[in-house]
Amino acid sequence: MQLPLFPLKSIFFPGETVPLHIFEERYKQLIKDCRKEAITFGIPVYIDHQMAYGTEVQLVEIMNTYDGGEMDVVCVGRQVFRVLSFQNTLPGKLYAGGEVEFLEDIQDATEEMKIGILGKIKVLYDLMDVPFKAVTVDKFNIFRLIHKIGLSYEQEYQILQMSRESERLRFINTHLLTTIAVLKEVDRTKGAIKMNGDFKNFDPLDFEDFKLQ
Repeated sequence: MQLPLFPLKSIFFPGETVPLHIFEERYKQLIKDCRKEAITFGIPVYIDHQMAYGTEVQLVEIMNTYDGGEMDVVCVGRQVFRVLSFQNTLPGKLYAGGEVEFLEDIQDATEEMKIGILGKIKVLYDLMDVPFKAVTVDKFNIFRLIHKIGLSYEQEYQILQMSRESERLRFINTHLLTTIAVLKEVDRTKGAIKMNGDFKNFDPLDFEDFKLQ
């Protein structure tokens, strides 16, 4: 299907709140069309000088409108798509668009996988001494946690392309195991440095029976 496109160097996931500051004329027109015609638009991710995947978003609310026509808007992420074609301007419009293909979201993760991820996130936050609000398994949504576990831009983009929830969780599980191991080693190193900086009482060695060979 054809979708208006708003390329950004940002990654958004389904269900995520998407705040945008609109100041270019083409995107002012896009937001007006979204409000008037109830259309959605896509945010393809600009990475490595290309745009291959992105997320469809829907306008929820225009929070502020400024004298110059600029706007603060809130959207919500809907579906991930793959870009099939791109036009810099759609016919009769200022904004870009293109043909996209929506990715199927296959919810095949087990409860055990979800519990394991939540447990590792709790360990990660404890190591960083940051409060973590517990999430129950029935309300588990990895898309709401992705930005909060220290993934790189490139790693998040890899996850965006995954159709299966189980694949996403395996990827995140590997990341969490690696990050936790690094943080534990940092804590161990900090402890060793602190210990070596303190005064210590050493037990003197008894050399009474010592002989130099």
